[in-house]
Amino acid sequence: MWRMNLIKKAARQDVRQVVLRHQSAAAPELPAAADVVVIGGGSAGCHTLYHLAKRGVRAVLLERAQLTAGTTWHTAGLLWRLRPSDVDIALLANSRQMLRQLEAETDMDPGWIQNGGIFIAHNETRLDEYRRLATAGAALGIENQILSPQETQKLFPLLDPKAFIGALYSPGDGVMDPAMLCAALKKAASNKGAKVYEHCDVKEILVEQTSKGKKVVGVSTPFGNIRTEMVVNATGVWGRDLVAPLGTHLPLLPMKHAYIVSESIPGVRGLPNIRDHDYSTYFRIQGDAICMGGYEPNPILLDPVAKDFHFGLYELDWSVFETHVEGAHKLCPEYAKYGVKSTVCGPESFTPDHKPLMGPDPQVTGLMHNCGFNSAGMMFGGGCGEQLALWILNGQPDLPMFSFDLRRFTPKQGLDTKWIAEKSHESYVKNYSMVFKYDQPLAGRDFQKDPLHEEMLKANAFMEEKQGWERPGFFLQQPAAVLPYDWYGSYEHSRHVDSEYERVLEGDLKYNSFSDHHKLIGSEALACRNNAVVFNMSYFAKLLLTGPQAQKAADWLFNANTNREPSKTVYTCALNDAGGVEADVTISRLVSGSGMPHDPKFEGQGYYIVAGGASAYYTYSVLLGELRRKGFNVQLQDITSELGVISIQGPNSRRILQPLLDSELSDEQLAPNGTKLVQVGGVGARLLRVSFVGELGYELHVPKAQCPQVYQALMQAGSAQQLRNAGYRALYSLSSEKGYHLWSFDLRPDDTPLEAGLGFTCRKSGDYRGRAALERQREQGLKKRLVYLTLEDQMPIWGLEGVYRNGEPVGILRRAEYAYTLGKSLGQAYITRSDGQAVDAAYLKAGDYEVDILGKRYKAKCHLRSPFDPKGLRVLGNYEASE
Repeated sequence: MWRMNLIKKAARQDVRQVVLRHQSAAAPELPAAADVVVIGGGSAGCHTLYHLAKRGVRAVLLERAQLTAGTTWHTAGLLWRLRPSDVDIALLANSRQMLRQLEAETDMDPGWIQNGGIFIAHNETRLDEYRRLATAGAALGIENQILSPQETQKLFPLLDPKAFIGALYSPGDGVMDPAMLCAALKKAASNKGAKVYEHCDVKEILVEQTSKGKKVVGVSTPFGNIRTEMVVNATGVWGRDLVAPLGTHLPLLPMKHAYIVSESIPGVRGLPNIRDHDYSTYFRIQGDAICMGGYEPNPILLDPVAKDFHFGLYELDWSVFETHVEGAHKLCPEYAKYGVKSTVCGPESFTPDHKPLMGPDPQVTGLMHNCGFNSAGMMFGGGCGEQLALWILNGQPDLPMFSFDLRRFTPKQGLDTKWIAEKSHESYVKNYSMVFKYDQPLAGRDFQKDPLHEEMLKANAFMEEKQGWERPGFFLQQPAAVLPYDWYGSYEHSRHVDSEYERVLEGDLKYNSFSDHHKLIGSEALACRNNAVVFNMSYFAKLLLTGPQAQKAADWLFNANTNREPSKTVYTCALNDAGGVEADVTISRLVSGSGMPHDPKFEGQGYYIVAGGASAYYTYSVLLGELRRKGFNVQLQDITSELGVISIQGPNSRRILQPLLDSELSDEQLAPNGTKLVQVGGVGARLLRVSFVGELGYELHVPKAQCPQVYQALMQAGSAQQLRNAGYRALYSLSSEKGYHLWSFDLRPDDTPLEAGLGFTCRKSGDYRGRAALERQREQGLKKRLVYLTLEDQMPIWGLEGVYRNGEPVGILRRAEYAYTLGKSLGQAYITRSDGQAVDAAYLKAGDYEVDILGKRYKAKCHLRSPFDPKGLRVLGNYEASE
């Protein structure tokens, strides 16, 4: 009956141009040149223009129709600030702050309504997720409350308190009007010298080929060209189409996204917005009506959207949309009494991980991206527009934007449209799903497999996906069919209901208790501490830096002294201009002319660089970009897929490995952090004596074709001593316990080596990128410092928990693990002071610390260094003295 009521009341139309705002326009008089050209007049483009103009940049915006055309004009415009990421929270807080300032700058109403936001929970696990968001929000200054159903009903009287068990309320959230906001941004930017040209299509981004690659030199329009060396792609669903002719392929896909607008409902005006993740439904209050939508399990994927689809909508497919209706009625029975005034179904751009595509293009110098916002462009627009402006001006943003950075994806991923479709489809469907630390995607798996993939499956590995690669998370004790095949098979198919992989995965999906695999992972970790284990680290980044100026380039790129003998491997950081850590790597000098597959012949000098696999392409792109910027005569080659890495770690690692090698492993023959070329079972390999877990250990870097042979020989050699496999879950636990870093978590581009306890990597002689910033920081004192916090209570921690010193918030847990040797949970946090003063050791030691876990504070002990093996004796093989 309700469905029939909807059909009668809703406007029924095919693809339609519902707003005809432009009849004709005079040819604009374009400037001959500009510092920056922003293409696209939606939320992303207007915010970027505003923040550039605010900082004195001579920028122009070109829009082929009118401002808000495309996707911005029909967006719901909601702003929710509580998300499971401190970076997201900061971006959203910046967006809200800008909205509140814009009216004062322009005397125009930007369309901001602060009516608050409520997240609805129907079960205890969801409420635990909201408690996690609440603790993070409280520590980061976002006002919020956990409410009972009765308390929630007082804020939104139309809700049925029997339909849910609790809620999270954020009174500072709200909604914005896209047309009013973009008009205010245009005025504010124009007042500061920026120019906006509507009805001006960009036919082509002009580039020229240089010795360093492609470089932007301008844009071509029907009204003439504009010279520029910087272009921002802010074209939303057309973002991929715009740059494809340049050889850049964005992992972006348009889909239909919809909401419906109710008839007038008495008592609705002024109520908070609602987000019900469990029912996949949101309510946006629009005057005395409710806009209702969500994320469906079967979204409609689109072919490229027509260029003239400026203010168009599609016919709403009720068979897709009505999944939201039943839940909306249960939650708000009054809503069911009213029909639908109109439907809004338009194109939106989505990405494989439901995060935007931002930052510099790795293929074309001078091309920046700010698109792919997954229907969240209005709420992220202000924060992301500011970061992109800073990126353009300073060479890097203020916030650590890796999760938004286009370079988290490889060109191979951007080219694979089937993979993009499967991943984007799954990410769309899971947008309202609970966010668990160890959850795994099920679509698009087996995209990239390392040389030991089949060996891992034979050993009962439970595989994880990381940046497109398959890697072993942990190893099951009993054989089981746990291949990640597959949530969708392809995106047209329904979910597999009888999946062993999902049954194992389900044991990780919890907040208030340890994983079902906690003891199993602990057995791998303790086997490493007490005996020896093998880690398959083959997906780690492997790079070759060669050429006449390789030494000079390494001196500039890295803060440690890399001018060492070829037998030495050095741990070092690559910094940005602000002193922040863009990557941490190991680097070994190569001997030219060995001719081995892993040590190719080259002219001049050479280095072998190894970095974490999760940021492999990002690391490569950052280093290559800086090399090109400085003009070094070198080559940087990514050979990640050509080599496997077999790591054996633990007290018995030397005893097991030695019989397989043609050379001695004594300290005299291979010192800690040493490297040499060896034969292992007749196979040439590079051997590194390094450890990511704080034990005596070695890595074998082996040509991919011989990896299975070497792995099998090693496992056979260690069988009598109970050598076993271990996965990344154990590796991360061990690494954290030792106090080693994990880039993008407790070590990011907004952290300096001094703040992170890595001052020992900073050499005293010679210049390197970021050194000037570090010297200033030394003079002024550190405003934050990394500490290690251990809990006496046996409580799981996952990251984002608030950290309190003497009752005041001083940070959040950036990284959280269980330290199995210590027998307690351990987290890393950067501690700050509310008075803005420098943070020194005396301040850190003097406080009483607590960690807020699900709304309850637990006592924590603060350590300046990890309490495990603080003298670092075990990694030297000195186990007697370390006891």
